[in-house]
Amino acid sequence: MVRFTVLASGSKGNSTVVTGGKTRILVDVGLSSRELFRRMKLANEDPSTLDAIIITHEHSDHVAGLAVTARKLGIPVYFTQATHRAWVRWISPRKQMTYAQWIEQCRQQAAARMAEADAPIPEDCDPEESSETVSELAASADDDSSDATPKKRKPAAEKDPTALPALQYFEAGKPIQIGDICVSPFTIPHDAADPVGFVFQAEGVRMAFATDLGYIPPNVKAQLKSVDLLYIESNHDLEMLRDGPYPWSVKQRVLSRVGHLSNDACATYLESEYDGQAAYVVLGHLSESNNLPELARIAAERALNGRASLLANRLLLAPQHEPLAAISF
Repeated sequence: MVRFTVLASGSKGNSTVVTGGKTRILVDVGLSSRELFRRMKLANEDPSTLDAIIITHEHSDHVAGLAVTARKLGIPVYFTQATHRAWVRWISPRKQMTYAQWIEQCRQQAAARMAEADAPIPEDCDPEESSETVSELAASADDDSSDATPKKRKPAAEKDPTALPALQYFEAGKPIQIGDICVSPFTIPHDAADPVGFVFQAEGVRMAFATDLGYIPPNVKAQLKSVDLLYIESNHDLEMLRDGPYPWSVKQRVLSRVGHLSNDACATYLESEYDGQAAYVVLGHLSESNNLPELARIAAERALNGRASLLANRLLLAPQHEPLAAISF
């Protein structure tokens, strides 16, 4: 069984479950753990069956519930090293040590805990806890007190908000294997430390994941060919963005080459560069302030005119506030 389930897509949180064989990967955790688990149950996905979490980039709508969710499930988290560093700094920006020193200290503490089961709880990996950022993160994402997390875990998590059950690094351009799923990460143009998209492959099915990118460079175009599912951004309508409520500086960021794809940019790609082979084309990360679902749909349908069939290019829109029905192969 190969399945692709978008739980949330948009500026208020992003998260998707990719299933291949016996392996289930959660892509991004932009929802609180409570809301994430609620959405998974609505989509008939069991949180306890997740095997790993993999992160595209460190912006809050992709990582707000990461630490709590990973600790509750006890599963590894996959980052690029630069994204992990940026995430750590976002959670604890006043940390008075280098990233390398912090990593080494955490490794030493983990080794000490393994070597001595009755050792006292180690000193905090974060010597100077950030008051505002940590409290905001806890308010939006940390539901530890309401779920079945063992109470003995809480003190360590409170002292070190960046604590994870296990940490794995990957690099763009170097495929990795997570259980039954081959993951091919590729660099995307976005204003983050080291943002990536993914191609997931299992049982002969290829699913491309490309949101949060300002334009589609040649390396991304190459990754989006010969896929069975294309999940691509259609973030904003240009006129709505220009006339909308955002400050001019934010509008410039969204419109930049490290911002977000517009409906027009997405449609141009679908019309002139896309190879037309995907069974499903899913539009994601639609702005609630600067887009309308029908505007995104119409632009994409015009671009795909003549390509739709019973077997290919079925167009779907991923919503923000409820899961999209699972796509199975």
